[in-house]
Amino acid sequence: TKIATALVAAERSDLSEIVDVEVDGAALAVETESTIMGLQPGLDLSMRDLLYGLLLPSGNDAAIAIAEHVAGSVPAFVELMNEKADELGLRNTHFANPHGLDDADHYTSAHDIAVFGLELLRRPELAEIVRSMEYQPAWDRPAFSNSNRLLFDYPESIGIKIGFTDNAGQTIVAAAERGGRRIIVSLLGSSTVYQDAIALFEWAFSDTTSACRGQGGQG
Repeated sequence: TKIATALVAAERSDLSEIVDVEVDGAALAVETESTIMGLQPGLDLSMRDLLYGLLLPSGNDAAIAIAEHVAGSVPAFVELMNEKADELGLRNTHFANPHGLDDADHYTSAHDIAVFGLELLRRPELAEIVRSMEYQPAWDRPAFSNSNRLLFDYPESIGIKIGFTDNAGQTIVAAAERGGRRIIVSLLGSSTVYQDAIALFEWAFSDTTSACRGQGGQG
């Protein structure tokens, strides 16, 4: 979900914009038992800082702050997310929030969320974020590390995003490059998400036949 949030935010804002934060990350963590970047009301951070906080430590507080800044409210931003899914022709996705916590009206498929991952990588500023090992926001607190351990365990990895909820299990949209080829893997409901992603990458990279050969395109 945060992949979609980042994509909509990057399309509708400038990464240098300063955001007046109203979200209390600590209170949100207590309320939802979810990951945060550590926002506090009154902070002024750039959209770039918030996007790093969204995509590296998977901050749900960052998702809310981004949504409120870009669209004025979380529901209005979610409408933009669903419009983006429609624009991409994704029929098995519907968003109910910008952070991905479980909701009966919030769902996607492995295919659809992989398409969002592909779209994210097409934006250089976002591709740079998801492949970063760590980042220091413009605050006096420590930097944070990327929670996607595949970047550390699989040398060809270039992102993109992991996730977890009780209903979804371990999830990942992962990308890797080898020999001039880029592969995107999407996994939902895994219990060994990194091992499964690496196994799929190795299987895909071992097949050197272009999937597009003979179809008027390049792999």
